[in-house]
Amino acid sequence: MKGNHRRKFLKQSLTAGLGLGIVTAANAFHEPTTEPAKKVGMIGLDTGHSIAFVKALNTAKNHEFDDYKVVAAYPKGTDDILEWKNKIPEFTAEVKKHGVETVNSISELLQKVDFVILTTIDGNKHLEQVLPVLKSGVPVFVDKPFAASIEEARKIAQAADKYHTPLFSSSSLRFMKGAREVRNGSLGTVNGVEAYSPAHIEPHHPDLFWYGVHGVEILFTLMGTGCQWVERTYTYDTDLVIGMWDNERIGTYRGIRKGKGGYGAVVYAEEGIEYLNNFDGYNGLLHEIIKFFNTHQPPIDIEETLEIFAFMEAAEQSKHRDGERIYLSSI
Repeated sequence: MKGNHRRKFLKQSLTAGLGLGIVTAANAFHEPTTEPAKKVGMIGLDTGHSIAFVKALNTAKNHEFDDYKVVAAYPKGTDDILEWKNKIPEFTAEVKKHGVETVNSISELLQKVDFVILTTIDGNKHLEQVLPVLKSGVPVFVDKPFAASIEEARKIAQAADKYHTPLFSSSSLRFMKGAREVRNGSLGTVNGVEAYSPAHIEPHHPDLFWYGVHGVEILFTLMGTGCQWVERTYTYDTDLVIGMWDNERIGTYRGIRKGKGGYGAVVYAEEGIEYLNNFDGYNGLLHEIIKFFNTHQPPIDIEETLEIFAFMEAAEQSKHRDGERIYLSSI
């Protein structure tokens, strides 16, 4: 194990409401090395995200991504989602064009790299694949979905705390133009948000965990944590999830499965109403990943990621109970 990745975090517990005694990642401290290595490993070549990340990092000019490069990849990803499993040979051939070596195991990968991006498209594989990374102490970014259940999301977070390993996960939509400015008070207090995104359903994941997570992440980026309960209305073409936040602030998520899709939100704030829909790709997320690799400081608390999953799990339960109100404290 690399010693420079095993300095201990200053610990803080998650809020009692989530019932987890683990470190909140953004408040944890992991001392960076003076001259961090730049070698990145990738796990899972079964998604277009892996191709996009490799191309951006390995062809970057003028030190845009601080000279981090993907040097090795473990291709295997999903076992069950055949549409994407069948693309692994194509995506493997593509990353090799950018100088990426492929390896036969995650343990072999960890011998060659100092940082990991886990891009496997199937959230059901994430706990299994990230555990050896967390045990090694190598900082890791986990692409969406963080997991395919609230239970496995919690296990990943607990393992990161146990092994003192820097970890974060996020949709790229968190870093869409204008979102963080609103979160940081550019419009004053946010009183409510109507967020939306495509919400395709995949049978191996709870509904919103697969694709709706993008829009739910927009909602939480703008509203912050503190959701108390949710109610979900489901049709074949549409989801509408209503959430009640603290101070009686209401946030909604609309999941789109028919007609024109897109990503965005309407923000109702103390000093104005603003429409956000400017998503321009993965570079915003990649810049945050590189900052995380440099500092070991995640841009988002693991606490917030887990509340996003509690929100989606509550929405899943509400669907199966004909729209019944589900309190996140019961999740």
